[in-house]
Amino acid sequence: MKPIYKDTRTPAAEGGRAVGIRAVAKRAGVSTATVSRSLNNPASVSPELRAKISAIIEEIGYIPDASARALSSRRTRTIGAIVPTIDNAMFAQGLQALQSFLAQRDYLLLLATNEYDLEVELQQARNLVSRGVDGLILRGDKHSEELRRLLDAQAIPFVNVGVYEPDKPYPSIGVDNARAGRRVTRHLIDLGHRRVGIVAAMQRNNDRAQARLAGILAELSEHDATPPEAWMLQVNYKLDDARQAARTLLSQPHRPTAVVCGNDVIAYGVMLEALKLGLAVPGDVSVVGFDDLEWSRHLSPSLTTIHMPTDEIWVRAGEYLVQTLAGAPTMAHREIDFSLVVRESTAPPKE
Repeated sequence: MKPIYKDTRTPAAEGGRAVGIRAVAKRAGVSTATVSRSLNNPASVSPELRAKISAIIEEIGYIPDASARALSSRRTRTIGAIVPTIDNAMFAQGLQALQSFLAQRDYLLLLATNEYDLEVELQQARNLVSRGVDGLILRGDKHSEELRRLLDAQAIPFVNVGVYEPDKPYPSIGVDNARAGRRVTRHLIDLGHRRVGIVAAMQRNNDRAQARLAGILAELSEHDATPPEAWMLQVNYKLDDARQAARTLLSQPHRPTAVVCGNDVIAYGVMLEALKLGLAVPGDVSVVGFDDLEWSRHLSPSLTTIHMPTDEIWVRAGEYLVQTLAGAPTMAHREIDFSLVVRESTAPPKE
């Protein structure tokens, strides 16, 4: 027996034309220009009419043509972001917050990665600009001059996220990484540590990691605690690399009593290897990190670290671009406060 059912397929589903703006206008009893104004400039129509048009759009499943809207407004309502990698919990968290903010403002986020390679970043920026992004979010302020010239020539507003550099001409939103490095190191100094090792993140094309390391070394120098070269290592953002560095650092006959790590993931690796070597944390060696990832408070011992307000940093970056594109006044530089979170992984050194 042949089943009996109501055919609810739209013409588009059968290979016909999709629902267009004329259908919306006809149902609403207005012109297509009025529907267009309601979509692109909502304040230009009455709230009642705007609500009526929105209800019809939702009912019949009309989706505005992005290319047509871009031609009429010269805006695609698209923001691009280039980050070194998405294999980093902080980047993933920040991008999620940015995506949520932009969606609320009817903006689309396009994402690209560059693996800390300035040439790759330049090519990715060209790709995003060719796709019509209205603005661009870049990580840090290590960029090629070609990229700066490209954005200037195309009049693409951009903002450097994760750094606060008010002395530079380029907009920046983030923390003072050097000051954060000083703060976490001062915590160890105040506990009495003078034999302090460092497992930093790779410095190449990473001005955030460079600034953190500079702050750490400046604080140690002021207390006559500058570490020997053998106690200063750089690793990738990987547990295996961090564990190898800890093995090198903590297997020495004369080893540090505390280790400053470039981020929390590196700190996890150092703590795991210290325990494998039979060292107690913090009894034999104290460990500190940066970022305050979710796992940091659940470890045993829990990790002392610098809390970075990641969500706020990325949302503020999105807010800066949205306001700039709307012609609203903006602050070119915004410093976001960090905080030291003291947990169980630090203690005074043994006598």
